[in-house]
Amino acid sequence: MKINNDKIIECNRYNKRASSQLETGVTQKYILGSELIPTVIRAPYLCYESFIKENILPCHDVLEIGSGTGMHTFCLVATGANVTATDISGKSLEVIKKVFNNRVTLSIADMEALPFESNSFDVVVSAGSLSYGEPSLVDSEIVRVLRPGGLFICVDSLNHNPIYRFNRWIHYKKGERSKSTLKYMPTLHRIKTLSGNFNSSSVKYFGSISWVLQMLTPIFHQKKIAQISDFIDRLFRVRRSAFKFVLIAKNKIIS
Repeated sequence: MKINNDKIIECNRYNKRASSQLETGVTQKYILGSELIPTVIRAPYLCYESFIKENILPCHDVLEIGSGTGMHTFCLVATGANVTATDISGKSLEVIKKVFNNRVTLSIADMEALPFESNSFDVVVSAGSLSYGEPSLVDSEIVRVLRPGGLFICVDSLNHNPIYRFNRWIHYKKGERSKSTLKYMPTLHRIKTLSGNFNSSSVKYFGSISWVLQMLTPIFHQKKIAQISDFIDRLFRVRRSAFKFVLIAKNKIIS
């Protein structure tokens, strides 16, 4: 597997984080999924998990790309499906192995060049990993490994709000993310292009004013702020200023 410098940076970062988890002891908290997300931005992850519960069947072969240490893998395992978890970080997959034993198939994989035959999976899922590879390569691989009629579900950040973009740039300058992850953050155009490979798709947007509401945390409880944020999202259905989105695309088109 050939990887560029930014991928090496990310791989080393996640290997280090996973090694720390393995040293301190892997606990049940690693399977809590959305419950580990701060309340004020939890809604998109709850939506992602609901799509998984409603659409994935025990007979499905499911591929999770960018699994990390399995924070969002448990909701897949809970469906009873045959789950394959992949990540570029081998240490992260060791955490998943300890948590799930033999209930998940593991594979060290670059999402730009997945080590699977075409038409291998009924469902491909991704939770926050789309910015870790060149978009056209990653998206083509998602479509390639899906079977005809396949399903894609993802939750991720959107790259249009200037406030959020500036915040990510700050994290880059602090050495907490690589430069390519800024460049590859999903856009509305990418969502539309990827959705075009399927017969139907639905996108939900979240956190359109989260950056404003965060300033209210000294005054209001996070649960109250989350309720306000979710209400604004439903009322105005704002896209370009959204913090997160959830995409479900059904029935891969046979090329």
